[in-house]
Amino acid sequence: MSPFDRIIDRTGTESMKWVYPRRVLGVEDALPLWVADMDFEAPPPVVEALRRRVEHGVFGYPLTPPSFYEAAIGWMKRRHGWTVEKDWIVLTPGIVPALNSIVRAFTRPGDPVIVQPPVYHPFYYAIENNGRRVVRNPLRFDGRRFEMDLDDLRTRIDAPGRLLILCSPHNPAGRVWTREELEALGRVAVERDLLVVSDEIHHDLVYGGRRHRVFAALSPELAQQTVTCVAPSKTFNVAGLSTAAVVAANADLRKRFEDETERSGFDLGNALGIVAFEAAYAHGDPWLDELLPYLEGNVDVLERFLAERLPAVKLVRPEGTYLALLDCRGLGIAPEALSDFFLERAGVYFSDGRVFGEEAAGFVRINFGCPRSVLLEALERVERAVKARG
Repeated sequence: MSPFDRIIDRTGTESMKWVYPRRVLGVEDALPLWVADMDFEAPPPVVEALRRRVEHGVFGYPLTPPSFYEAAIGWMKRRHGWTVEKDWIVLTPGIVPALNSIVRAFTRPGDPVIVQPPVYHPFYYAIENNGRRVVRNPLRFDGRRFEMDLDDLRTRIDAPGRLLILCSPHNPAGRVWTREELEALGRVAVERDLLVVSDEIHHDLVYGGRRHRVFAALSPELAQQTVTCVAPSKTFNVAGLSTAAVVAANADLRKRFEDETERSGFDLGNALGIVAFEAAYAHGDPWLDELLPYLEGNVDVLERFLAERLPAVKLVRPEGTYLALLDCRGLGIAPEALSDFFLERAGVYFSDGRVFGEEAAGFVRINFGCPRSVLLEALERVERAVKARG
């Protein structure tokens, strides 16, 4: 039995994933397969490092130790072949706060910021809540997978903004962009002086022999016009500890980001988050190497179940992340009623595809980062609800 098969009771921990559909939406036994939060314990070295720090008993203002940077640099080199220097790394309380600071640092009110929908919805919020303008460069969907539309992108690049937020690997499309795709995007970026903010938070979660390519590492030119966002939070399930990093080789870009975070009051770290970040990147390899085949096995289970028992629902098979889109248009349910149907009739809570953009209307996003028995129970509930509907 895999350690990831163990059911962990999260009641009493105010887990947003579990509390929201049950207490807020009022479906007491709902199975939550929505927000990007796995139901697995963090790696033992992370838990042990946190235990030691908690036992010290003093939690004053922290500095970031040299070992934090050494762990991050070692991880990026070891897992992704990316050589990073200490001075390039800036601590941030999370990638969403970082995106908000980045938008303010590199654009002015009213400027355009490009996104590639359907995409992680806080991208939109970071743009709109700061008085900037969302410019959509939609991904193309061929019924099987999503691809970039670079011809369309060229028509969307408009000074003075010239800022693109890239999601790599892509949430919710599940794409792990190939070197060729990223190099083609890079050529557009260099030709058009496009600043790229690359959210690579899911960079460790890649399947099927694929490899994540760090966008900034593709060429020296791109390194100078890319700001990369990374964190152990998705990989090791430590998002609640609010610690991430922004990496920028360009000193001017880095200074502008640092100045904006200081103005926002985000210039100090989380004492426990710093410990978890370091422990995960220093000692998390064996745990991750066990996790990846388990998650890929969940993808296989999901794909097989739908093909055999729910053929009206199609899996957009993910190449990375522990999230996947389910194409539910074959059910004949209106997009605005889809999530309510699954929650109220099946007792399963998915993310409504529409939050990622109109391009995902009729889809839901499933989080399969859970014990396989939970995934199967959720699928069986959905099957019963669909069959009862007739």
